[in-house]
Amino acid sequence: MTTAIEVQNVSKFFGSLRAVDDVSVGIEEKSLTILIGPNGSGKTTLINTISGLYRADTGKVFLYGRDVTKLPPHEIYRMGLARTFQIPSLFGKLSVLENAMVAAKGNPGESFLRSMVKGSWIKKEREVAESSFKTLNMVGLYPMWDKPAESLSGGQMKLLEIARALMGGAKVVLLDEPISGVNPRLAIEIFETLVKLRREIGVTFFIIEHRLDIALQYIDTVVAMAYGKLIAAGKPELVMTDPRLIEAYLGT
Repeated sequence: MTTAIEVQNVSKFFGSLRAVDDVSVGIEEKSLTILIGPNGSGKTTLINTISGLYRADTGKVFLYGRDVTKLPPHEIYRMGLARTFQIPSLFGKLSVLENAMVAAKGNPGESFLRSMVKGSWIKKEREVAESSFKTLNMVGLYPMWDKPAESLSGGQMKLLEIARALMGGAKVVLLDEPISGVNPRLAIEIFETLVKLRREIGVTFFIIEHRLDIALQYIDTVVAMAYGKLIAAGKPELVMTDPRLIEAYLGT
């Protein structure tokens, strides 16, 4: 199997706090992997370090074998890795379709000079619109394409953020609690959508999630952290019965 993300001996410090402490883990291409652990275990810090929001103090991060440890987030994004946040950040007044379209790369209409010549960008605009409709259909938001993004439910907003990541060309998506605060029916729909995207277009997902009753039905691999350290990684049935994980959660 191809490794999409490889983390090698990564540490991230905040003063004397070791938020991430010498973590090494690989995320296989086209997999659904969840990152679990008690609050304060370093999960979000690890995701932020992988995506370039934080720079590792020690160790390296690789994306499909390319060292991205010192790259800023926008360059890592251009290489095909996107992330979402626990609280969606959308253009509320724009439509669902427009929110998807703005994520597309290389639109000549974004150029000051070329934007004044309609013929230089109108074809690309049509292509982006068609691609956006297809992407919205894949995540189940096609019926809402003309609605303002602010009118969506919390779960639908998270689906729209996934659609924007795909419109930006992402092949690896880091998700921060995609079903937090989402009703159970839509939470199941979100994970079914992730499975569909993995199967049909080969997207790799690395997901922070606490609602394990739902997530464990769909994922391939579990990565567990506690106190900034990696304590277990592997198949769900093995990791979830690991005594180290049970101790981390129960403190016994």
